[in-house]
Amino acid sequence: MLQHHIQKTIVYSLAHADGLRFSELKPAEIENKLFDYHLKIVIKDGLAVKHDDGKYALTPEGRRIWLRSSQSDDWFAEAAYSVLFLAIRNKADGKLLLARRKTHPLFDMTGFLHAAPVHSEDIGQTASRVTKQRTGLDATFQYCGSGYLRMYNQDSLESYTHFNMLASEDAHGELVAEDDSAVFSWVDAAKIDELKLIPNMSTLLELYSAGEQFFVEKTIRY
Repeated sequence: MLQHHIQKTIVYSLAHADGLRFSELKPAEIENKLFDYHLKIVIKDGLAVKHDDGKYALTPEGRRIWLRSSQSDDWFAEAAYSVLFLAIRNKADGKLLLARRKTHPLFDMTGFLHAAPVHSEDIGQTASRVTKQRTGLDATFQYCGSGYLRMYNQDSLESYTHFNMLASEDAHGELVAEDDSAVFSWVDAAKIDELKLIPNMSTLLELYSAGEQFFVEKTIRY
């Protein structure tokens, strides 16, 4: 999207007005036929719409694209990544489900299963869906708490995360041992410290074990 400077100009102009007619939207130095071609692409991509009064305006998707494109170049790298940490306990024996990573970052380290929130589901639905897709388990979730975690490898930032933690105490079904990015296993709580844990896990386990809703902001170095 917005691969051409004329398309970027259209979105920029519409972002600064409630609506504009063609004559108000088109820069004087651009030929009508060329501008109309790119305006039609912007409309086809779902970023703008022409209303019955003849004015063009951004769609909700266009406004979202504008918001992202208007940020500074380093905005995405500096922003917190939003994630759901899933503390999943086996209904039968009380063991916790942990995932050993097969990819970077934090290759070969073990931690909770995680999922990315999406706008079309509430976070409990997302947690249940991702758990089923990745592990084969059925589980329902309750909200535990949230916070921000910064993890530094010495002086280098490894991750900056805004997280919500959800817990399931009733997971059941046949566990799928692994997928492309992790190996899954049930672990007795007394043996978790024997594993090579992701550096945030001591904090997450402490918060989960307390059994109270929480908010935390913490910097972790390893």
